[in-house]
Amino acid sequence: MKIQDVRKNYTLHNSGLLISPTLAYNFCMLLIGIAGGSGSGKTTFAKRVLDRVDCSSCSILHMDSYYLPSGDSIVKSKKGRPNFDHPEAFDWHLLREHLEFLKNGQKINMPIYDFKQNKRTTKTLDIGPCQVILFEGIFSLYDEQIRKMLDIKTFLHVDADIRFTRRLHRDVQERGRTLESVIEQYYDTVRPMYQKYLAPQNEYADFSVGEETQVAAEILSARINELITKNVDFSQQKSQPELFH
Repeated sequence: MKIQDVRKNYTLHNSGLLISPTLAYNFCMLLIGIAGGSGSGKTTFAKRVLDRVDCSSCSILHMDSYYLPSGDSIVKSKKGRPNFDHPEAFDWHLLREHLEFLKNGQKINMPIYDFKQNKRTTKTLDIGPCQVILFEGIFSLYDEQIRKMLDIKTFLHVDADIRFTRRLHRDVQERGRTLESVIEQYYDTVRPMYQKYLAPQNEYADFSVGEETQVAAEILSARINELITKNVDFSQQKSQPELFH
C-alpha cells in the first residue's frame, strides 16, 4: 500500500493539526472523496472507514446514484450502447448542488438509480445533515469544483484483473447481466475509459491505496477522527482567520 504525503494539500494550524483549505472555513461537515475504477472496492472500503469513525452522523454518498435520469440520455460508445464509464454519463449539476447543500449542513434527497432498467427511479433517500460524508464513485475526484469541496481525497489503485472479476460477479448477480455482455462492455468502454479518465485522478489524491484496504481504512479513519475531535474547538474560532498560517 502506498500512502502519499498529505501535507501537499493541507494547511498547518497552530495546534499542529493539518487541515485542508476548505476545512479552514467550514468545520461542521467533513467531505471525504473515495475514487477508483469499477470493481476497485470503493463501497467496501467506505464501509470499513465508516465502521471506524467516531461519529453518530456519518453517511456514504454513492456517485452511482447520480447517473443521468435515462440511459437514452447517456453518451454512447462506438457500438451505440450507453457508456456508463464516461464522465458525461453523470448529472454533474445535481451532484454539485447536493454536495454544496451537505457542506452547508442541509439535507438532500439522493436519487436512486435502477441498473436493471437503466434509469432513475422516482424514489429518493434522505441524506444529512451529517458530520461526515464519505463520497465514493468512479469520478469522485474528477471535477475541479467538487475537489475543492473535499477535505480528504483518496484513490483506490487495484489491478485490472481483480477489478474485472469483481465487476463480473456484481453485474451478473446483482444487475441481471449476462457473462457475454459484461465482457463485451469491459473492452468496449470500461477498460478504455479507465485508462483515459479514471486513472489520472490518482494525481489529485492525498491517499493512494492498494489492495491492503484494511490498513488504509485504519489510517484514513484515524485522520477523520482527528478532524472530528478538533471541530468543536475550531468552530468557535472560525471567524478568526488569522489563526491559520
